[in-house]
Amino acid sequence: MIENFKPPRNQTQKQPPNLRWLWPLLLGLVVLIISCLSQSCFKKAPVPEPISASPRCLEKPQSPDADGQVQPPSPVASPEPDHLFTWTIASGDNLSAIFDHFEISQGTLCQIVAADEELLALDILRPGNTLTFTLDEETRQLLKMELYVHPGKRIVYQRMDADSFDFKEILTPGDWFQQVIDGEIEGSFFISAINSGLSEQESIIITDIFKEKLNFSRDIRRGDCFQVVRSREFVKGQFTGQSRIEAVRIIRRQRLHSAFLFEDGNYYDLKGQSLARAFRRYPTKRHFRVSSHFSRARRHPVTGRISPHNGVDFVMPRGTSILATGDGRVTRVANHPFAGRYVEIRHGGHYATRYLHLSRILVRRGQSVSRGQRIALSGNTGRSTGPHLHFELHVNNRPVNPLKAAIPLQASVPQKKINQFKERAVELIALMEHPAKNLALR
Repeated sequence: MIENFKPPRNQTQKQPPNLRWLWPLLLGLVVLIISCLSQSCFKKAPVPEPISASPRCLEKPQSPDADGQVQPPSPVASPEPDHLFTWTIASGDNLSAIFDHFEISQGTLCQIVAADEELLALDILRPGNTLTFTLDEETRQLLKMELYVHPGKRIVYQRMDADSFDFKEILTPGDWFQQVIDGEIEGSFFISAINSGLSEQESIIITDIFKEKLNFSRDIRRGDCFQVVRSREFVKGQFTGQSRIEAVRIIRRQRLHSAFLFEDGNYYDLKGQSLARAFRRYPTKRHFRVSSHFSRARRHPVTGRISPHNGVDFVMPRGTSILATGDGRVTRVANHPFAGRYVEIRHGGHYATRYLHLSRILVRRGQSVSRGQRIALSGNTGRSTGPHLHFELHVNNRPVNPLKAAIPLQASVPQKKINQFKERAVELIALMEHPAKNLALR
């Protein structure tokens, strides 16, 4: 009875489906995937080289040649022909590595640095500066290198012969625009000035202007105020990075401290008294014989080439004390293969001095120095024919003859120009007190 028993239709148990036919299909799919992987069907796409994150040149995109093969990228900026290279300076870059990157010899770099001896522009490359290299299309020899500093300044280093380059500085005059910046002291003056929109360099210049009159860490308190007239240079609407402080007023409780920039590049108070000690004409205690004068076209004593000489050479014994010609702050201390050991000092917003071929440097970068302070010992370092000092004076970032330039050698505005100075001071005061109205009239 039990063997013949059949359950009712609605109680029949379902049998599991027969999946044996799926196994060949799955096995075939696995074989197909393995085959594709072996033939690089899923090759990882190349990741493009970062441009802004690291100092690399722009490269041409890869493309197959006539045989269908992809050639390695060439280090050439995309829109440029293959004999032009462009490099934007980034933090940590150095010329030696850049020249190696473009397979330009270190001997050529040495020739470029030699041409730069009078400018020393390549000693202060900053992020954002651009270098453009032009190579001979056949020999791949460097023909020209251009340094783009800012919209108003370019320097071109042009090959003259197989062993040397010459330079040409191209300056584009810009338009200067005034701006009034004011603020209240909260904490330190330096931090408050930066928070108001002044740069670090401008803030340092202001503290240097008043260093004989004010102790900023002791005399300035919370709630004191400041007003600044700043001018900045623009070329075709682009800021060149050049600025100057034209006037400053610091209101310290019941006292007012003022500084006004005059045509001689010095700062004076409202009475026309200098806020800094007058300059020295010579960087030594005694006067030494001049062996090479300031010149726009001098025959170099070593190379024999005609080139600018942006300073004055004084013949003196090695180890002679070199003195700062004015109060200021040390902005460069370096050892150049041709200029030797050298120091640069910035004196307020208008003036800078350089001292080259030193045997020993006695100051450090960022240090404040006073007029007549011993900063170095003369020597014969770099490319030199004998012990001497090469001395430069720069006014508004341009080299001038330090023995003839009009520099502030007096402690006050000359009497014949005092009325002119006072008119200028009144104009700047009105600008600080009513900036919106007076700037709108310009």
